[in-house]
Amino acid sequence: MPDLTYRDALKSTLVEEMDRDPRVLLMGEDIGVYGGTFLVTEGLLARYGPKRVIDTPISEAGFIGCGIGMAMLGLRPVIEVMTWNFSLIAADQIIQNAAKIRYFSGGQAGVPMVIRGPNGAGVQLSAQHSQALEALYGYFPGLYVAAPATPADARGLLRTAIRASDPVIFLENASLYGLRGEVPDGDYVVPFGRAAVARHGRDVTLVTHGRTLHMTLAAAAHLAADGVECDVIDLRTLRPLDMATVVESVRRTHRAVVIEDQGGLYGVAGEVMAGIYERAFDDLDAPVVRVSGEDVPMPYARTLELLAQPNEAKIVEAVRRTVA
Repeated sequence: MPDLTYRDALKSTLVEEMDRDPRVLLMGEDIGVYGGTFLVTEGLLARYGPKRVIDTPISEAGFIGCGIGMAMLGLRPVIEVMTWNFSLIAADQIIQNAAKIRYFSGGQAGVPMVIRGPNGAGVQLSAQHSQALEALYGYFPGLYVAAPATPADARGLLRTAIRASDPVIFLENASLYGLRGEVPDGDYVVPFGRAAVARHGRDVTLVTHGRTLHMTLAAAAHLAADGVECDVIDLRTLRPLDMATVVESVRRTHRAVVIEDQGGLYGVAGEVMAGIYERAFDDLDAPVVRVSGEDVPMPYARTLELLAQPNEAKIVEAVRRTVA
């Protein structure tokens, strides 16, 4: 398997899908001449031309709305937002239109569209560019929500997203674009709604997604040196949410810690915790513990940003508390 960065896994998948299906096109701010803010689309304008790699005005509501119309008429737009924070400008288009058109039309019209870009914190972009919005979009029926943590999943989930019949919220993270890893060749896909067991253990289940997978794996390695073996589950998609894999693990380990990037109130971790209590309450030997970001706007100063986020030390402390 080739060793690729997360960025190159995304780019090569876009190229393969655009070569395979002429209906696939790209839209977004600065994705053509500039190559994208994080260079995911670098060189694709020269390869495909301005009709398939479209530089848009700075108007998220406009170009996402345009993408919805394109998708309804048979195209498959992949739309890049510079940051998911800017998608809030187009929230009405995404939530009220893209998510509901199949339902409103009685299945006569669909919106096979992907909206992708960086989500969450970690690279000192301050409060207006560092929010993790997976819980917001995960709330609405009609949307898929994917959050790949590795280059392999970036490829497999993006391919599934582009081929899907309904709109996909595709959440990346700026701190992951340079991450390297083995990426399968060929027509590799990762089905939505199927979590991955990233590490096997017997003592406690750690549930995570997105960039927090890597700090969770680092914490699990640290704990293993002390004799605590962790089962680490990467959710991969948040809608649909694979609670079956989580519950199966908890029934073996009898303990759980849930890790997320966003603040704790109304977050993904709370939903996962509720699912564990509903399905595996009698199997628990300790309360489920949550590790999340602080309930504050994300600071710009690096020292404060680090304090406001989950990290390896916080995960280790939470695990030690639940296995004590």
